[in-house]
Amino acid sequence: MQQALRLCTEVLLQPGDQAWMEDPGYPAARRILQSRGTTLIPVPVDAAGLDAAAGRALAPAARLAYVTPSHQFPTGVTMSMARRIALLDWAHEAGAWVVEDDYDSEFRFAGPPLTALAGIDGPGLDGQGRVIYIGTFSKTLFPGLRIGYVVLPPALVTPFAAARAVMDRFPPSLLEGALAELMTSGAFAAHLRRMRSRYRTARDLVAEAVTRAAKGCLTVTVPDQGLHLVATLPADLPPTAASDIRAAAGTEGWLLSETRLIPGGADGFVLGYSGHSPAALKQAAARLGAAAEAYCRRHAAALVK
Repeated sequence: MQQALRLCTEVLLQPGDQAWMEDPGYPAARRILQSRGTTLIPVPVDAAGLDAAAGRALAPAARLAYVTPSHQFPTGVTMSMARRIALLDWAHEAGAWVVEDDYDSEFRFAGPPLTALAGIDGPGLDGQGRVIYIGTFSKTLFPGLRIGYVVLPPALVTPFAAARAVMDRFPPSLLEGALAELMTSGAFAAHLRRMRSRYRTARDLVAEAVTRAAKGCLTVTVPDQGLHLVATLPADLPPTAASDIRAAAGTEGWLLSETRLIPGGADGFVLGYSGHSPAALKQAAARLGAAAEAYCRRHAAALVK
C-alpha cells in the first residue's frame, strides 16, 4: 500500500495541493501524503463513511481523496452507496482522484461481497474514471512478501509506469510469478476461505474476552469484515486514560486518538486479531479489559471523594 500511495503522490500531486483524508483515518497514509507536502483536509467519518458533502464544503477543489470504503480504518464502518455516489460525483466534477485502499476486503464474515468504488465508477465527460484502486498481499499471505498492486484508469498507466521505473527498476518477478501460479491454481482462494473461518473465530474470541474483563468500561464494536475491531472508552475519562490503560496492560496497537487529525471524541483501542495464536489474543484482550475496568473503577472512586 505504501509504495502505491507514494506513486499517487509523485504522479498526481504537487506540494501544497489539498487532499481529503478520512478523520479518523489511517496514520501511515497520512504520513505518506504529508511527506509530499500535501495539505490534508480532515473530512469527518460517521456511520455511513466519509461525508463527501462535508468534504465539498471544506475543500471543493482538492486534488485527491484517500478512502477506505469497505472497512474504514479505524472505525470499521462501510461507506453507504449514497456516500459512494456522492464521492464519485465530486471527483468527476472537480477533476480529482479517489484513491481506494481496499485493505482487508477479502475477509468479509457476513453478507455478500461489497462492490468496490472502482467497480461502480465510470468514464466522466473527460472519458476516464477517477478511481485508483490499491491493495496488498501482506494481510492475505504475509507481510514479508512485499507485493502490492494498483489498478489504474488507462490514462494513468504510462505516467505511473514511468514513476515506478524511477523508484524501483527491478520488481520481484520471481515472487510475482509464484504468486500468479498460486492464484490461478485455486490454492489462494482456498486459503482465503480457511482464513476467513479462523479470523471470524479470532474476532469473536477477542471481542468476548475484552468485553467480559472490562465489565462495562469498554464499548466493543464487532465488525462484519476486516482484521481489527474497536473498543471505546467512556467519553468522560481524562485525556491520558487510553495510553495509561495500554501501558498498564502491556499491549500494543493504535489508540483512536492517534488516528485523528482533529482531536476530540471518546478515546479507545484499535484491536487486531491476526498474526497471533488464539491463546495469546485471548490473554492480551483480557489484560486490556481488566486494565480498563481498573482504571474506570479508580476514576469513579476519585469523583466520589
